[in-house]
Amino acid sequence: MPIDAAKALAAEPRTAELSWGHKDVQLYHLGIGAGSPATDPDELRYTLESRLHVLPSFATVAGAGKPGVTGGLSMPGVEVDLARVLHGGQNLVIHRPLPATGSATATHRIAAVYDKGKAAVLVLRTEAADTDGPLWTNDAQIFIRGEGGWGGDRGPSARLEPPSGEPDRTVERPIREDQALLYRLSGDWNPLHADPEFAKVAGFERPILHGLCTYGITLKAVVDTLLGGDVTRVRSYATRFAGVVYPGETLRIRMWHTPESTRAAISAVERDDAPVLADTIVEHT
Repeated sequence: MPIDAAKALAAEPRTAELSWGHKDVQLYHLGIGAGSPATDPDELRYTLESRLHVLPSFATVAGAGKPGVTGGLSMPGVEVDLARVLHGGQNLVIHRPLPATGSATATHRIAAVYDKGKAAVLVLRTEAADTDGPLWTNDAQIFIRGEGGWGGDRGPSARLEPPSGEPDRTVERPIREDQALLYRLSGDWNPLHADPEFAKVAGFERPILHGLCTYGITLKAVVDTLLGGDVTRVRSYATRFAGVVYPGETLRIRMWHTPESTRAAISAVERDDAPVLADTIVEHT
């Protein structure tokens, strides 16, 4: 069996030394659509080094995304075909605001393995800390198609009750044709997002946008629209990847806001509001 759950869970954690500077942060922000209009003072907070603040979702790519998802797929007990892999969900907890220049030690391990019948799910946990203490905890839920069915634990349901009532705010965000090519420069080199032939083998008509790019676009929309542009108010951010986005499409982001959290639902406008992100919640001050 390609996945040995007991072996994967018992494997020693891996560590990696991460470092980043303002150029890495700026590149990430550009990769999720910041900088339009280029001279807008609110956008300059994402693009100009003298005013730079760090969107918390940068944690998913800090240190060029290492150890990253592909690193987790090379852990003991895991041997899978990359073409069968889909990013199922992401949960990020921010312990302190992220600096524009910094370094950290990341500890990476498989925290759970679930059997969903037609797929296996790996929970890859990364905990990052610097000399002052914890910075973030990142859980990536990775679906591996065709690798379930061994009778293991199905795991908890990630589904939330749908938000009630009309959204408090709705915004639309266009995706550039080259958005995936730009975003991948932050460290996710999966050819699914760039190589048309690889995308076809994986079952898609053409390369798709990184789920974590949509994740970042959505968090930026919440921060800019409902949190006064203050990135330090974000405490945690979780989502389930419910569908794909193709570069060139438009995202519709609906938001339901309370003082402690914001729920969001994200869809692709051109495909009759096909769901893209679901069960999405930003907890904040």
